[in-house]
Amino acid sequence: MYEDAESNSANILTELYNVVKQRIESRSSGSYTYSLHEKGLDEIVKKVGEECIEVILSSKYQDKQRIISELADLIYHLTVLMVEKEISFKDVFLELKKRRK
Repeated sequence: MYEDAESNSANILTELYNVVKQRIESRSSGSYTYSLHEKGLDEIVKKVGEECIEVILSSKYQDKQRIISELADLIYHLTVLMVEKEISFKDVFLELKKRRK
C-alpha cells in the first residue's frame, strides 16, 4: 500500500496544484484558496511561515499523525504560493534533480 501512495505522490501534488490554480482562476466564492489569493502575497507568505512553525512545534511535542497533518497544511500553503508565483512542481522537481549527486 505504501508503494502505491509513494508512486502516486507526484500525481497527488499535481492534482493539488491544478485544484488551487482552478479555484483562483475561477474566482471560486467561498473558497479558502481564492480568499487567500485575494488577500495577496503578504498573506500567503505569512501563512507559509505560520505553517512552518506549526510543523516545527508538532515535530517536537505532538504525535506522528499531528505532524503529518501540519506537513499537509504546509504543502497546501506552499502550493498556493507556487501558483501565485507561477512555479510548478515540475520546476521544483527539476531543481531537486539537478542537486542530486
